[in-house]
Formats: sequence, structure tokens, C-alpha cells
Amino acid sequence: MSVLILSILVQVALIIHVVKTGRNQIWIWVLALLSLPGAIAYIAVEILPELLRSRPAQRTARGLRQAMDPGRELRRYENETRVAGNVASRQRYAEELVRHQRYDEAIGQYREALTGLYEHDPNLMLGLAQAQFGKGDASAARATLDELIRQNPDFRSPAGHLLYARALEAEGNISKALEEYAVLAPSYPGAEASVRYAQLLQAQGRRAEAQKVARELLEQARIAPGHYRRAQRPWLDAAQRLL
Repeated sequence: MSVLILSILVQVALIIHVVKTGRNQIWIWVLALLSLPGAIAYIAVEILPELLRSRPAQRTARGLRQAMDPGRELRRYENETRVAGNVASRQRYAEELVRHQRYDEAIGQYREALTGLYEHDPNLMLGLAQAQFGKGDASAARATLDELIRQNPDFRSPAGHLLYARALEAEGNISKALEEYAVLAPSYPGAEASVRYAQLLQAQGRRAEAQKVARELLEQARIAPGHYRRAQRPWLDAAQRLL
């Protein structure tokens, strides 16, 4: 009896789904007359393909593939670079090398790409600076970013600006780093810049200023959309610890 009731509830739920989503009305008859086989057919034909095309499902699938074979994308981009050898494939390979913390190899790929028409390409130069910083060479990263701006004065990148401030901080140029963080923090699309700014202020003994920056960030986060708070949770937690 319980199985029968469950089957009827599933049929009713799926029929409601047909009506609400504007599916072909023939499905109503299929579900009503064929019961379980009809429900299986509807789920297989109408619901599963839609779920598999959704971004969350695709992200989950990518995550599972990455967990099962962490080097899959790296091998793919390496093969693409070996076959095509163009700038786009070399850039994708370099970015993946950075994700795998193989910074020297990434730097080599970026330098090979930064030739000819792409000698001063801002995105490639930014990628090179990120690889240099990841390697631990903050001075080289800062020098690359200085050259990037010199060659591309109209280029704007929040990620690049944050990297520049971090490179200055790592070099020990604290006053200049604080200036860059102060300019960047209010407009940066995320909480990281504000938190790094507040952390550096606190490290310099400027606790009241650090708390002010952290408090303003948390107040803004309270009225921000839920997806922002979820995405920025580690940085918001770090800001909370500064109070």
C-alpha cells in the first residue's frame, strides 16, 4: 500500500511539473496511464538532460573528474601546446601549470608566448607576474607589472592591482603597499583586498584603522547577496577575527 501511495505521489508531482514548466501535454497522459514506466521515461527524457546541462551539475562533474585525475587538464593543454603551438594554447597551458604550482615551467611558457605581436600583451604579462609571485620572486613580479603598465597604460585589472600591492608588501615596501591597498580595497570585487589591507594595518600596529576597514567590509557583506557571502566566507571570517 505504501509503495502504491508513493507511486501516485510521484505521478502527481511529475504531472504538476509538466504543467508548471510548459512541457508537451502528452506527458500528462503518459504519466497518468503508464505509472512507473511513464515516470522513468519523463525523468530520463525531460529532467535528467536539463540537470546535466545546468552549471552546478557541470561544475560537480568537473570537480569529480579533477579529483579522479588531477593531471587530466594539464596533459590536455600540454598536448594542445605541442600540436598547435599558438599563443592561446600556450597561455592555457601556463595557467594550468600555475594551478599545479609548477611555476618555473609556467614562466617559460609565458616567455615563449611574449614574442612578436604578443610581446607586450597585458594578459600574458599579468600571467607571467602571477607565476613569478607564486614562485616567491616578488621583485620580478612587481617589475613585470611595472612594465605591463608602462606598455599598456589603459589596462585595468583588479587581480593585477591586488598582485602589485602584495608584491610591494612582500618586498618590504610597506608604505607603498598600504597606499595601493587603500586605493584598491573599496572597488575590489571581493573581500580579499580589504582583508589584506586590514591585516597589514594591524601588522603595523594600526589596530584602530584595521578594525575600521574590517568593520566596513562586514557591514557591506551583511546587505550583499547570499552567493557573495558564501563565496567570500573565508575572507569574511578573517575580517571578523580582526575585530
